[in-house]
Amino acid sequence: APHAFLLTDGQIADERFLVFLNDFLASGNIPDLFTREEYDSHFGAIRNFAKAAGVPDDRDALFQFFLDRVRKNLHLVLCHSPVGDTFRIRGRKFPALISCCVVDEFHPWPRDALQDVGMRFLEE
Repeated sequence: APHAFLLTDGQIADERFLVFLNDFLASGNIPDLFTREEYDSHFGAIRNFAKAAGVPDDRDALFQFFLDRVRKNLHLVLCHSPVGDTFRIRGRKFPALISCCVVDEFHPWPRDALQDVGMRFLEE
């Protein structure tokens, strides 16, 4: 089942955490996140799903199947303030924050626009 990981810029206490997020966004994998035993446990949990999907029962194929499921079901939502230079600097240091994400900018909407959009959806 899909899951979302919501993170605000205020929750980033240490910039080193962004190294992990950058790796995750770029490849779906965070090197050395799990021990070999933990991976074996994960592979055991997905082995039947992999078999049903026609995936060979070997370590490399199960690892790829695991990563594909993570990429499909885990979504990162990063909320960052546009005020100041922090987002720009982080975007340069951690390029996957820009190149592997959809950047949505939200600005205050005029009241008339909010009412027009709401009325359009209510009429449909």
